[in-house]
Amino acid sequence: MFDNLNDNLNKIFSKLKGKGFLSETDVSAAMREVRIALLEADVALPVVKDFITKVKEKAIGADIVKSVSPGQMVVKIVQDAIEEMLGADDTEINLNTTPPAVIMMVGLQGSGKTTSSAKLALRLKDKQNKKVLLASLDVYRPAAQDQLEGLGKQISVDTLPVIKSEQPVGITKRALKTGKTEGYDVVILDTAGRLHIDDKLMQELQDVKKLSNPIETMLVADSLTGQDAVNIAGQFNDKIGVTAIILTRVDGDGRGGAALSMRAVTGCPIKFMGVGEKISEFEEFHPNRVASRILGMGDIVSLVEKASENIDSQEAKNMEKKLRKGKFDLDDLAKQLKMMRKMGGVGSLMSMIPGIGKMKKQIDEAGVDDKMMKRQESIVYSMTLQERRFPKVINASRKKRIASGSGVSVQEVNRLLKQHKQMAGMMKKIGKMDKKTLMRGGLGKLMPKNIPQ
Repeated sequence: MFDNLNDNLNKIFSKLKGKGFLSETDVSAAMREVRIALLEADVALPVVKDFITKVKEKAIGADIVKSVSPGQMVVKIVQDAIEEMLGADDTEINLNTTPPAVIMMVGLQGSGKTTSSAKLALRLKDKQNKKVLLASLDVYRPAAQDQLEGLGKQISVDTLPVIKSEQPVGITKRALKTGKTEGYDVVILDTAGRLHIDDKLMQELQDVKKLSNPIETMLVADSLTGQDAVNIAGQFNDKIGVTAIILTRVDGDGRGGAALSMRAVTGCPIKFMGVGEKISEFEEFHPNRVASRILGMGDIVSLVEKASENIDSQEAKNMEKKLRKGKFDLDDLAKQLKMMRKMGGVGSLMSMIPGIGKMKKQIDEAGVDDKMMKRQESIVYSMTLQERRFPKVINASRKKRIASGSGVSVQEVNRLLKQHKQMAGMMKKIGKMDKKTLMRGGLGKLMPKNIPQ
């Protein structure tokens, strides 16, 4: 997400950072380019106009003239303005009510409501230890209720039993009663959608909302629809009243205009975003972290959070002991690849690492992606235990057997072995370093200048 905007803004700011003094003309020229970049990212025109006005006023102020690094100061002003546009403060989901807290999910058909309902339920269960009940009110879309029931079983969350021919209001009454009598903390109502907004849909949603009195009414919007998503959000907010937004399919949205426009147009905070098809690929929306990603500054906080969630502490300690001894075999490499995929894959991790945007072209040319990582895992698991522990025994005939077993070419096996050799050499050097040397930047000297092809 935001790939195109990130590239364009970095080009603009690299020009500013090279100047020791910024005139009003320099700032105005840069803001014209920022305006074009935002419009190309599909940000709503009124939002762009307001953004540029605010940034320009601050950027031409006395602080820039007196600044030691005027270019960096402009970047900071832009970052603050993006955070404000996205909603300056992090907003947690509101469950502050007498249980069960009712969350009503609304949106158009195909926006990802049912999957998002399950993703939210899993997050509440795992992160906040809540007992959650899922209830499908979609009696129109074929198998919609069966879909939610299947997702509930997959994540071990209860779903309201389906009664054929029961209508949405009746389902809502039964869900509320079950929620109270069986001690649920949260009841999530997955309402029906339409291909477009109509009076019948809105009346049904209004009836359900009046009956259930939800603490949160969450609009699920597909970010790939761009400005359509923003317009739809405005209409739902006007007619139903929305408290929060969940953006789906952000992993496929290279522009990000919907996210940047949504808060400014509707006044509703974006609280979550779906970052992939898996049920676990669901993140809280932090404006300051997203702003950092947009400007290529990475997101170390989210990276650390992902690592703590996906890395087994005992396994990490065992790995550290091996590295201290300078050992790093192919089994270790396979574990590292698997861990990266669990943490969201190459694309997700790269966006969180500061400065990685400058290496994006190299990474793309080297073909470093999730498919490549899966192929590499397959290569390692096609080896014998001896081969994984002692790669030096892998001769030409063994390479042919491994390539055949993993469905790749011998060249790919050779590339993996070369990559492992480089990493093992680096790990051996790290094992000999003390913590002070590492802290002084010794690790940077070990990094390869070129990504292995």
